[in-house]
Amino acid sequence: MTTVLPVTDPVPGWIQVTVIGPGTCTAREYDAARAAGRLIAKEGALLLCGGRGGVMEAACHGAQEESGLTIGILPDTGEGNPYLSIVIRSGLGHARNAVLVQSADVVIAVGGSYGTLSEIALALKNGKSVFGYHTWDIEGVVQCDTPENAVIRALSEVRHSLGYHNRQGVKESP
Repeated sequence: MTTVLPVTDPVPGWIQVTVIGPGTCTAREYDAARAAGRLIAKEGALLLCGGRGGVMEAACHGAQEESGLTIGILPDTGEGNPYLSIVIRSGLGHARNAVLVQSADVVIAVGGSYGTLSEIALALKNGKSVFGYHTWDIEGVVQCDTPENAVIRALSEVRHSLGYHNRQGVKESP
């Protein structure tokens, strides 16, 4: 017999932070993404990523060290990195980048490749804030001096936004 559970918001009010960066990264980028992931989890936010290696794996690794929840939206039907709590096998190829950034409350970029650049562009085009550490220096990306600073600034912006407060049950003023 199959048990059907009611659909509810499993993480009401959690901020969804998408971490983007190259699938093959330097040791410096790995350490930075891991530090960002740790702080995202410590702050009680949900970490979303592309689910593969490099920066994505490092951010998930850091979040898992702090018992955080990590979700990878894969472009294919693979397994993803070993630090994912939840794997979404999209089969969308590069189109998954749009799903990834649209699912975010805020985006943090660590390092950068062309895939990272496409995700930044999609985020900015859709009104998502992007905080970066050693990433593409383009208009709209808030450059931060440490990965921790990127996380603090990103979470602060979301927590002070009207949309976040409305998710928390605070009514909009007319």
